[in-house]
Amino acid sequence: MGRAHVSTHRPVAGRYRLVEIIHRETNHVCWYADDLGTGRPCLVTQVALPGDTGEAVRHAPSHVLRATGVMERLCPGRIAAVVDSVHEDGFLWTVAAWVDGIPLGELLAAQGPFASVRAARIGLELLDVLDAAHGAGVTHGELGPGQVFVRETGPVVVTGFGLAGTGPALRLTAPSYAAPEQARGEGAGPGADLWALGALLHTMVEGRPPFRDRGRVEATLKAVDRLPLRTPLRAGPLAPVLQGLLCKDATERPTGQAVREALGRVLTEEHPGTAPGAAPGRLPLLRAGGGRPTVLGAGLAVAAVAVAVFVSVTQEPPGTGAGSAAGTPSAPPASAAVPVAPPDAPQPSGTSGGAGDRNGQDGKGDKDDRGQPTPAPSAPAPSGAGDLPPGYGLLHAPEGFSVALPEGFERLDTSRVSDLAYRITFGPEGGTRTLAVTYSERVGTDPVAVWRDDVEPPLERTAGYERIGEIRATTYQGREAADMEWLSADDGARVRTFGRGFLLGGGRGFSLRWTTPAADWAKSANQEALRTFLRTFRPSSGRD
Repeated sequence: MGRAHVSTHRPVAGRYRLVEIIHRETNHVCWYADDLGTGRPCLVTQVALPGDTGEAVRHAPSHVLRATGVMERLCPGRIAAVVDSVHEDGFLWTVAAWVDGIPLGELLAAQGPFASVRAARIGLELLDVLDAAHGAGVTHGELGPGQVFVRETGPVVVTGFGLAGTGPALRLTAPSYAAPEQARGEGAGPGADLWALGALLHTMVEGRPPFRDRGRVEATLKAVDRLPLRTPLRAGPLAPVLQGLLCKDATERPTGQAVREALGRVLTEEHPGTAPGAAPGRLPLLRAGGGRPTVLGAGLAVAAVAVAVFVSVTQEPPGTGAGSAAGTPSAPPASAAVPVAPPDAPQPSGTSGGAGDRNGQDGKGDKDDRGQPTPAPSAPAPSGAGDLPPGYGLLHAPEGFSVALPEGFERLDTSRVSDLAYRITFGPEGGTRTLAVTYSERVGTDPVAVWRDDVEPPLERTAGYERIGEIRATTYQGREAADMEWLSADDGARVRTFGRGFLLGGGRGFSLRWTTPAADWAKSANQEALRTFLRTFRPSSGRD
């Protein structure tokens, strides 16, 4: 397998900037990344390929694109939408739209084994995808806990189609989940996918795969082929399903329909009145600290970062950076991310288009402090800390976040509303530039509505308030967000504020507000500061 060095400073294919690892397993790494062409977050998977340059390896990217395209049409919303695939530096890189979910392996690492009913529900969702694939003559062949993303709402999302058969290796990823026939070099068929489903169910209820990873792919595959399966101890009503799916002889494994009926019975027993084979409503993800589903470990802070503003302090003067909000500006500065549009929608270059305002088509457009249009940003700013500009240092606030601040910035003010919300304002002593960070556990589910309905009304009653353009929905590191920008008066001086609010889920959220004198807004130091704040802000593990 490839051993090439991966640099997070050099974008993959010159376009996809790797930010942080969100899941790692044998020969397979999932990255949170920035698409420098569109400004959107994306999911990049890195798979080590065999060292040879055979025909299969050279055609691996096109094979992935074809197989995934077929599956996207068959199972819309359940397959990660792949937008690019390249062979570079000994790895196969697959780029997909960001998946709003958590890899199953990370979820298990954080929460431990699942109850049988929860495992059965996920198993049924996976079976839906596998049945559709097998009906179209497509085999996954590489299914493992890093290829399954569990979402808070909606069914699981599956990645990794098209990897099988891209080289002579018996199994490219997660060898602990390979079927015995794969371990023997007989290739992968529908039976191998059913084995992998059984191995995933086993891991969900037992807390470990049926055969442990032995450090070397060959040793792991040998164990899968030759060692007997230990009797499940925690599987409960799922034990017969596991033993059937993990039958060494593929011809003796149950059919997909038989598995569906068995999993349906597990759900029916837990939820009387549910039709066999149908999942009752979503079973909630377990939460850390009562907030959005989270996992503890490298990379998942990025997957979880998102912020919305707390409503409890919206009465503060507009120039102080206080308040709560999630909203959008009509003209975000050069650092604003491009908002999400439908997959088939054209993406205007270098703009932040968004709800109600695409390239100024609403007739208002973006304005500076003299009412003139604000220039569209030339490029989106990638997220992730990376190297800091000279004179910046990373602050770790005990309240539960970190952000890079310029030299001379200090904590100017801290306001709290019991344990539900706080606002911290940073800036130079006696200066006119401030960054306000707010947190709340009582925000709504629509970041645009928070700015519009909770934040703007009190701002409209203050001196000199004027919103610049429209409130825009956007995304921030894969989470729902919204931006708003406005002018106001602060002790008689005209100031300009950019605010971004980000939803964490569970009623929680953060917002960032950057305020400068209006006349100095476009100065390079102020624009660099805003880019750096947005790029480096991270909730701590207790907040994400």
